[in-house]
Amino acid sequence: MLKSFRAWTLFLAALGCLQAQGGPSWTWTRMEGEVTRLADAVEGRVGVFIQSLDTGESFALRADEVFPAASTIKLALLLELYRQCERPGPRLTDPYLLDPRDLAEDSAILGNLAPGTRLTLRDLALFTVVVSDNSATNILMDRVGMDRVNAGLDALGLRRTRLRRKMMDAQAAREGRENLATPRELAGLLLEIHRGRTLAPESRCDLMKLLAIPKDSYLARLLPDGLAVADKTGSLPGVRNDVGIVFVKNRPFVVAVMASHLRDDREGEAVIGRIARSAAAWMELAGAASAEGRVNGTLQVR
Repeated sequence: MLKSFRAWTLFLAALGCLQAQGGPSWTWTRMEGEVTRLADAVEGRVGVFIQSLDTGESFALRADEVFPAASTIKLALLLELYRQCERPGPRLTDPYLLDPRDLAEDSAILGNLAPGTRLTLRDLALFTVVVSDNSATNILMDRVGMDRVNAGLDALGLRRTRLRRKMMDAQAAREGRENLATPRELAGLLLEIHRGRTLAPESRCDLMKLLAIPKDSYLARLLPDGLAVADKTGSLPGVRNDVGIVFVKNRPFVVAVMASHLRDDREGEAVIGRIARSAAAWMELAGAASAEGRVNGTLQVR
């Protein structure tokens, strides 16, 4: 009996079901309740995954349900691009001459450049991150290969996150070939980039630098100026997503929020910002407080 109990305890620990401190902290429990209330108040389906990079504590709400990934799937493409550029093959400095035949709808940057404009693959990666340019994304997809992106996801154990079509491919969408992810796997994908276990240090630093460039971010909308966020948003009609690492002092954390079936897209954008602010506030408090709860220093997140 004792042997069985020990085996079960080890199994739970391996799954992360047991906390080193004997259970979730007071601040973590309060955060979970507040985030759950925010998500459940939305007229739509909201999934959330949050994990502290410092303590490993995690919170999941519909985190294993599959959602349309929208442009957050571009993280998988970028990771595979940087991987391939470390091996014989493409290089980030490789040139690309703008061809109007490569342009997709809703291309914020490339659609306004003159044909023949010389860019590099890194330029295309930059446009893919900062303005989510769909033409830049599709060009990189042709260079990298959709199958290789999915093979890379399989190797990471992210088997519910799938790149199944190019951006703005309306026919593929009508046929049901949607790009997909879960909040937990989306957070895991970003953590893989951040930890750099499959990238050389210089590749990891460069890609994280791109993701940390200030942009129109749902996560960062309600956070204080100066609080660093590395993230990627995504949007489709009825869908709003964002996944990012929020670098709160002493308690950096990853957060993925995916919202679908939205009656009001603006409500989806707003709840992502509210969840990020709530998580950041409780993380900041946890990082600033002693074990007994005395706060050292001034808190920024309100």
